[in-house]
Amino acid sequence: MPDLSLETALGGIVCGIDEVGRGPLAGPVVAAAVILPAAIPALLTAELDDSKKLKAAKREVLAALVLESSIVGIGLASVAEIDRLNILQATFLAMRRALDGLGRPVEAALVDGNRPPPLPCAVQCVVGGDSRSLSIAAASVVAKVHRDRIMAQLAIEYPDFGWDRNAGYGTRQHMEALARLGPTPHHRTSFAPVAQKALF
Repeated sequence: MPDLSLETALGGIVCGIDEVGRGPLAGPVVAAAVILPAAIPALLTAELDDSKKLKAAKREVLAALVLESSIVGIGLASVAEIDRLNILQATFLAMRRALDGLGRPVEAALVDGNRPPPLPCAVQCVVGGDSRSLSIAAASVVAKVHRDRIMAQLAIEYPDFGWDRNAGYGTRQHMEALARLGPTPHHRTSFAPVAQKALF
């Protein structure tokens, strides 16, 4: 389970940053930055984990508690930005926007992964960070819940693709609808499976 050992080792004001949505064929990439409070709610220390390991209902509860108790910034990079910049640079852009969304400076950021984004603070990359750092885990859950809500809303307009269930990933339902209907404005045309189905 994640804990605060990395945050404590860095000292000062530390945020955790994580992103969701690098792999899907549709929708934005979403990042969150979280500064946990000095008195962390017991439920967070007991239950927070990598968002992929948590059921949707538990993620919703934990995300709400993080938003209520912590300083949180959320940043997005749009499909147009993903296609123009590439997914890595768009992810870095979303992370910078999430950091800016905190509304206050930090001494350091713990970032999930092995590629440091260009941020105006010290950056420590942590591979598997959402299973090691409590603040990264909090960011993971907030970003995941926020992005899932975006995709569920888009699914109302484009129900054939099943985005409320697959979050834009290339499931069978999604790929069959893509082959049948072609890409929507929310598809990433720089991704090969979408480009191959694009109607130019």
